[in-house]
Amino acid sequence: MSSDLNRAGMQADNMQHNSIRQNIFLIGFMGSGKSTVSGYLSRHYGMEMVEMDRVISEREGMSISKIFEVYGEEYFRNLETNLLLELQTKGNIVISCGGGTPMREKNVVEMKKNGCIVLLAASPETIYERVKDSHDRPLLENHMNVPYIAELMEKRREKYEAAADLVIETDGKDVSAICEELMAAV
Repeated sequence: MSSDLNRAGMQADNMQHNSIRQNIFLIGFMGSGKSTVSGYLSRHYGMEMVEMDRVISEREGMSISKIFEVYGEEYFRNLETNLLLELQTKGNIVISCGGGTPMREKNVVEMKKNGCIVLLAASPETIYERVKDSHDRPLLENHMNVPYIAELMEKRREKYEAAADLVIETDGKDVSAICEELMAAV
């Protein structure tokens, strides 16, 4: 009986050692690895995972592309801001933000209130390879090519970099290497 309690206590100690108190907000262009990294951090570090696009899509009962089509981008961006405000009461979560989330200054302010903003960066070529078969990326629909991706990334680069507390290059790295680098820095 006592060894079971000791074992349970050790597991709890290990989980606390592996978890962190602050939230981690993953930002970056679509296809930069936010969903993959958030899933890994959730599984390996005992963090709750929130995938903003998935939460919004489920709440609205339609895909992100359909939300854009029916209500427009501004409506969607307001949903993102409201979700960030809702998340302020939670801790030890990893949030995979939509690619446009850090484009609003208010969103950046809210993320910085109780978390570390991590920019996952990748080249336009890597992004293209990761998203070329996706049809749930409204801003890339009918523009699925490296030059367009590079142009859109350049438009966002300054705001992404200004928002980030930490930048991690993801090109040529597997998810475990990215997460080890991230957790060593936060």
